[in-house]
Amino acid sequence: MLADSVFLTSIISVLSDAAAAHGEGAHEGGHGGHHGVDPDAKGLFAGDGVLTYITNSVLVGVIVVGLILWFVRGAMKKVESVPGKQQNFLELVIEFLYKQVENIVGPKIAPQAFPLLATIFIFVTVANWFGLLPGVGSIFVLGVGPDGHGQAPLLRPATADMNMTIAIALISLVVWFVITIKELGVGGFINHTFGPKGGLKGAMKYGLMPIFIVVGVIEVISIIFRPMTLSLRLYGNVFAGENLLHTMATLVQTGNAAVDFICSVLLRIPFFLLEILVGVLQGMVFALLNAVFIKLSTTHDEEHGEEAHH
Repeated sequence: MLADSVFLTSIISVLSDAAAAHGEGAHEGGHGGHHGVDPDAKGLFAGDGVLTYITNSVLVGVIVVGLILWFVRGAMKKVESVPGKQQNFLELVIEFLYKQVENIVGPKIAPQAFPLLATIFIFVTVANWFGLLPGVGSIFVLGVGPDGHGQAPLLRPATADMNMTIAIALISLVVWFVITIKELGVGGFINHTFGPKGGLKGAMKYGLMPIFIVVGVIEVISIIFRPMTLSLRLYGNVFAGENLLHTMATLVQTGNAAVDFICSVLLRIPFFLLEILVGVLQGMVFALLNAVFIKLSTTHDEEHGEEAHH
């Protein structure tokens, strides 16, 4: 049932976006007028007030959050010992994700890290898939912009907006820092970053101290750049996929409307199904990298405890 629904949605989205792209191509005059997905999110209200900050990407992000909350509240509103389909599916997803998080960060840190990692995976995956629905990027709003004479897509993939991916990465960095300080303390974090590794003692410990300090500085620099690398990886993959789908829709321009439309549909189907897979993989990679960062920064005390015991 789920596979049939996904396939049917894929076909509908391909037909919808292909028709929109073909119409835009015919209106603009072929390849020259089609530029794929606009890299900039567009405000949906004219003027220069607070409403101008509500962009098409923000709108999609709010819709995705609303859909997730609606599904979760509907599934857990009346918890039963013999769960229905919705409750059973949600429990299956949560139990699977928690087990994966526990396997990576350990049973001690899992309760603290799970809310962040599960939220990232679910939101990014759903947002990526939402961007493939019919009408996303192909329905335009007129009379927007500072002068009130512009146009913008009503809905735009949230994760194809650099602002969204940077925000997620910054939040994950803050939560990582809080968990790390809570587990190690400020002194423990400094010792973990700049202190000697491998249980060195005596003259060897002090002789190698300058090297460990340099390594610690490099580690701090890598921590500072984590939000940029995480956000660019997600943004680049999603934005490239959106542009690939748009390019496939206007790749064939024979001048025959029927032939061009059929080609725009057929050429997009394999790439569209690939984007469904890429959507969940990007959510998994983003959450997995954050789990590894948390694991690396919260196992220092445990390792030293084991060494002292031995």
